[in-house]
Amino acid sequence: MKQPAARPLLWLGALLAVYLCAPFVASIPQIGQADWAGVDWRATWSAVAVSVTSASVAALVILAGGVPLGYWLARSRSRAVALLGFVVQLPLALPPLTSGVLLLFLVGPYSTIGQLFGGRITDSFTGIVLAETFVAAPFLIVAARSAFAAVDPVYDDVAATLGHHAMSRFFRVTLPIVWPAIRAGLALAWLRAFGEFGATMMVAYHPYSLPVYTYVVFGGQGLPAMMPLLLPTLAIAIVCAVLSVYARGPHVAHTAPAENGDEPASFASAAPARAVTGLRLAFDAQRRLGAFSLDITWRPQTRRLAIIGPSGSGKSLALRIIAGLDHNDTGSVMLGDANLGALPPERRPIGYMPQDYGLFPHMTVAQQLAFPVGADAASARYWLAHLGLDTLTARLPHALSFGQRQRVALARALTRHSQLLLFDEPFAALDTPRRRRLQQSLRALQREIDAVTIIVTHDPDEAALLADEVLIIEHGRVLQAGPVNDVFRRPASLRVAELLGLHNVGEGVVRAAGEIETAKGLRLPYAGTPFAPGTRVMWRVAPRALRATPEGAWTGMPAGHALRHGDRYVTIEMGGEAFDIAAEDAPCTNDGVQRFSIEREGVSVWAAPHS
Repeated sequence: MKQPAARPLLWLGALLAVYLCAPFVASIPQIGQADWAGVDWRATWSAVAVSVTSASVAALVILAGGVPLGYWLARSRSRAVALLGFVVQLPLALPPLTSGVLLLFLVGPYSTIGQLFGGRITDSFTGIVLAETFVAAPFLIVAARSAFAAVDPVYDDVAATLGHHAMSRFFRVTLPIVWPAIRAGLALAWLRAFGEFGATMMVAYHPYSLPVYTYVVFGGQGLPAMMPLLLPTLAIAIVCAVLSVYARGPHVAHTAPAENGDEPASFASAAPARAVTGLRLAFDAQRRLGAFSLDITWRPQTRRLAIIGPSGSGKSLALRIIAGLDHNDTGSVMLGDANLGALPPERRPIGYMPQDYGLFPHMTVAQQLAFPVGADAASARYWLAHLGLDTLTARLPHALSFGQRQRVALARALTRHSQLLLFDEPFAALDTPRRRRLQQSLRALQREIDAVTIIVTHDPDEAALLADEVLIIEHGRVLQAGPVNDVFRRPASLRVAELLGLHNVGEGVVRAAGEIETAKGLRLPYAGTPFAPGTRVMWRVAPRALRATPEGAWTGMPAGHALRHGDRYVTIEMGGEAFDIAAEDAPCTNDGVQRFSIEREGVSVWAAPHS
């Protein structure tokens, strides 16, 4: 039988575990040789007290300064700060005796600081704390920096849009998220300070800490006299280990059924009374980021809006500018008569939903809804019941299904009575059936609330369902904007048609009344507005306007199949152009040249944009 690939790793781990446990096992037979009668317990417990107290004071000092320093190192991109991050880790690499020598240069009796304090810093409790702080601080700083660097910036963004200023966001969101890592780093720092010997001996030989006293006893009386001193050290280590395990607590996870949890909630009852504002959004967004520049202007006339574009087109950046999460170089963001561009994100009446909904991992559903500044408790209770969340209030985000998370994020935004709801591809990570259900749920909610909603998406079907007007952008520029029906019926360019997923669209030239010639030379009939011969136009053939029939005037060949929204289509190559035709209107056989008819009324023609 083939051995699992991970087996060598398990053996290596077991070997190291055996080595780490072996000294403790080896010490057991030696206990009988310990000189218990000669122990000076008064001096021993005095040394224990000094070590415990000094390590605790050093840990508090490290906590007070190490957390801000770790945050600064994680968030700053300055080279000077990067160099500082390297320097503060040096005590990890230095031998403890060397660390003590360096401290003597700083606070020793002959240093400027030492003389300022009359040489009383060394050989004192203060000196012990200084030595332990210098040696142990990197353990917490490294843990804090790594934890802060790992925090998703989306949590800070969402907290800002929920009305919290920078300090509130730090203490209520960022710090609780990183606290487990900081707590672990603090425990390591305390243990390192408690066991510090080299630097402490150089800076403060007196009063005796436990490591120094152990060294003194060993040097003066030998190993048997020193062995009893291991007892308090091991006892403290065991207590710390037990507390570490206990602090983790049992991991209790609620598992919500994926399907039932994602069913759209009922929207039969009326929403809480809200004044009908009739607000409209208007914005000019201009932003340069390296080689990329965003320059778009939009004046929509309705409340349900969508921004469509490929990845990297600037649609999410535009949404962040509207939310105030990114700087607008020039231009304005107006909601009715209010100039949102002059306000920080925490003062804008908005609700922001990123792709993963931005639920704070340390808050229950009830705490999420109580978090927004100015949250309405009555509204929170209403939306909990209305969105089917009232039985989930004690759950953390990891215990919720995708659909439940989306509804919690919606409820959280709605408890502030937000006038502007911003959705950044909220369904991108979901499978198609679940995405369609949640889209329908959001569409039902849009009908209830009197808020402007903007959906950023690359899915044209999603935009058509959730918006009345669309803005199509690429490379930071507007390709087309207008009502959904107009844009989908008459895309401004082939690129717009491609981004909208439209088929049977092309460019051509009017050759005669009611007839155009495509770019590939195919002649198509059309009905509707007449154009003068020679006019450049765009055209679209409805799939139902094409039909296989023996009497057809056009010839073509089947070239493939496609499935869209559950309907089958057959691709036909005709005169160099590719057309999708409904499967039931396609030829019965895929062999050879077939004849087709084209209904004149099914061909739309409109003026092409000027080059």
